Formats: sequence, structure tokens, C-alpha cells
Amino acid sequence: MGINRTFFFHQVRASLFDGSLKRSQATGLTAILDKWEGEMPDEDDRWLAYMLGTAHHETGRTLQAVRETFASTDDKAIAILDKAFKAGKLPWVSKPYWQKDNAGKSWLGRGLVQLTHKANYEKMSMETGVDLVANPTLAMDLQTAVAIMFKGMTKGSFTNKKLGDYFSSTKEDWRQARRIINGLESADLVASYAKSYYSAISYTKGTGRCVG
Repeated sequence: MGINRTFFFHQVRASLFDGSLKRSQATGLTAILDKWEGEMPDEDDRWLAYMLGTAHHETGRTLQAVRETFASTDDKAIAILDKAFKAGKLPWVSKPYWQKDNAGKSWLGRGLVQLTHKANYEKMSMETGVDLVANPTLAMDLQTAVAIMFKGMTKGSFTNKKLGDYFSSTKEDWRQARRIINGLESADLVASYAKSYYSAISYTKGTGRCVG
């Protein structure tokens, strides 16, 4: 049974978007649902819910591909990151990966899951068939960003942790699943988003399941 989208959007509008859903947010959600139902309809719906929760968090609930810092251009994002780095506000960063290389390209975070570092752009180029190395800003294309998220989270391409490690017939760990993206940073918050999405998905399929 597919997702009843009318009901799904009604539910998430109330539980995750303060009762009002922008067209751009609906477009982002639709792109993710389309990818899921087109390629992975028989997989565990908790995988979909966790991807939705992750995108919700990483994009500041815009559900659109964004740059790190939410800046409108690479140069503005680089300036913001440089300032934060010099002020000691990014203690986990040893080398400013966002600064442009000799070819004038920046490998700052982009997309629905904030793809960073050239090595990861290279990896996702191979995974998606989109040449992100030649043009890293292609990660800002919504369909490409969705493909990157799906590949990275289902195959473990980002951190060697994947959705199947946390959601299976014998396991359900909404908090630890954050390790697929970024350790346990905001793990409880992302888990809460994902659970809300899962409740909406479950009810649309008639299971009546609500997770808390």
C-alpha cells in the first residue's frame, strides 16, 4: 500500500510545520516521497522516516538543498565559516575544508545532508552518476540532493553507518541512527522529527502506529 499523501501532508503540516506548509517545503517532501515510492517501496518505512527527519533538520526545515550556513552564495558561506573558524567556534575542524582549492572550487556543505570535503563529492559522483567534482554546486539541485541522501544513508557512504544498522526486524534505534550523518550531534532532536514523520507514514498506510 502506498502513502496516502493527502493525509501525510495534513499530519506533518500540523506536527512539524506549525500548521502551515510552504510550496517549497511541499516540493521537497514530494521529491523524497517520489524517490522512495519509485525505487524503494518495499523497504522499511522507518528508513524513509529517518531520511525525512534528517533532511528536515539539516535544511532548517526548508526541505530544499541548502549551503552550509544557509548562505545564498559560496563566497558568503566561506566568509561566515572563516569568521567562525578564526573565532574558535568550530573546534572540531582542524583544516578549513570550505576554502577554495587551486581550481577555485569549494567543498563546503551542500544539499539535504550537507555533503562536505572533496573525497565525499568524489564518492557521491560515483554513486549518483552526477559529476559533482567538475561542478560541486550540482549538489544544490534538489533531485541530485535527494539521490545523494538516499545513496549515502542506505549504503553507509557518509560514515560507514547505514539505515539498516539501526532499523531492521530486530532493531529500532532512532537516536543512534544519527551516526549515519554526524555522530550524536542533535541526535534526540532528529529522532523526534523522524518519529513524527513515521507516525504520519504509518497512519497513511493504515497501521495506526504511533511512536514516542
